[in-house]
Amino acid sequence: MTRSIEEAGRSFATPAAYTDETRLHEALALLRRESPVHRVDVPGYNPFWAITRHADVLEIERRNDLWLSAPRPVLRSAEVDAALDERRAKGTGLKTLVHIDDPEHRVLRAIGADWFRPKAMRALEVRVRELARRHVDRMAEHGGSCDFVQQVAVHYPLYVILSLLGLPESDFPRMLRLTQELFGQDDSRSRRGGAAQHHTSVLDDLFAYFRELTAARRATPTGDLASVIANARVDGEPLSDFEAASYYVIIATAGHDTTSSTIAGGLEALIRHPAELRRLREEPGLLPLAAEEMIRWVSPVKEFMRTAAADTHVNGTPIGKGESVLLSYPSANRDEDVFAEPFRFDAGRDPNRHLAFGSGVHYCLGAALARMEIRALFAELIPRLDGIELDGEPVWLATTFVGGLRSLPVRYRLR
Repeated sequence: MTRSIEEAGRSFATPAAYTDETRLHEALALLRRESPVHRVDVPGYNPFWAITRHADVLEIERRNDLWLSAPRPVLRSAEVDAALDERRAKGTGLKTLVHIDDPEHRVLRAIGADWFRPKAMRALEVRVRELARRHVDRMAEHGGSCDFVQQVAVHYPLYVILSLLGLPESDFPRMLRLTQELFGQDDSRSRRGGAAQHHTSVLDDLFAYFRELTAARRATPTGDLASVIANARVDGEPLSDFEAASYYVIIATAGHDTTSSTIAGGLEALIRHPAELRRLREEPGLLPLAAEEMIRWVSPVKEFMRTAAADTHVNGTPIGKGESVLLSYPSANRDEDVFAEPFRFDAGRDPNRHLAFGSGVHYCLGAALARMEIRALFAELIPRLDGIELDGEPVWLATTFVGGLRSLPVRYRLR
């Protein structure tokens, strides 16, 4: 049991807390009940307020005029914050859609928006289904057991998103490594050196790769999303190398890691709730609802930060101008005031007002693609499963930002 509200609050700045789902959700439930707007001030991090209730998270996301992404869009250690501030001052910092606010956000978001609209998704669906079939076939080739995370879940969405960008398959292993390092900065098994050194060195490698890609697509456009980004203009001027690279980074990394975490966590949920797996086998029409439930259940993005542009309050608690809040999506998506039996995995949950994709102007650009990928993979896998069970204990990634299962050993019979 969580011993105190203060200890519960420290969970947000403790990467290992996300490796113990039961204890984490005990802490979040305590905060929702007793301190839904909770001040967190721990060594190594700049102070912030943790927001744990669904209604408060939603209200903050809708008020993008009052609550800004810059200058602190995600929770990092004070050391990493300082290193990133230094990069931004030099004009070499990461500047994705996550990091910026309107009106700049609206202009940059429009560059890639058409590639994620329903018409574009329909055109991509054949390729997504083909890749889903290929990866379930590979699962069958493993002979009845595998680590579903490392051998299936991390590869399938990477192939989808990098195919959309138009990158060659020979580059996929490199991008997988860089993606895992970027989001694995809090996990000792993924990190390069110290926290600040790790983050800046990974960014340098990503920027170097994407600078080359920008130059190649400007010289010879190829009709893919990478070409659109490389040749985009804002107020008549091309994107800088760092602006273009930042756009690629958010598409390639966030579009991959969040979906792979949801697919792996979704399968684990079905294994632990076999009645729901049988239900989906008998009622395949429930799969769109089941995909939403997997997204709610996993909540692969653990938090985003916002900073108050003026003195305000949240749920009666005063927040001063310049103070930051952390929006806890795993907590909002288990809020007892919004979800009936929030700790029950319900493949047919409807309505399902989860906030895993955010809300308002920062609503996830790739939400439709993520939903399609999840549906396609399980539409291919479930009819072929004659049985599946855990083949060891799942292992979760230590993180404070994006993550899910690091390992999911399973035994299965596939047709």
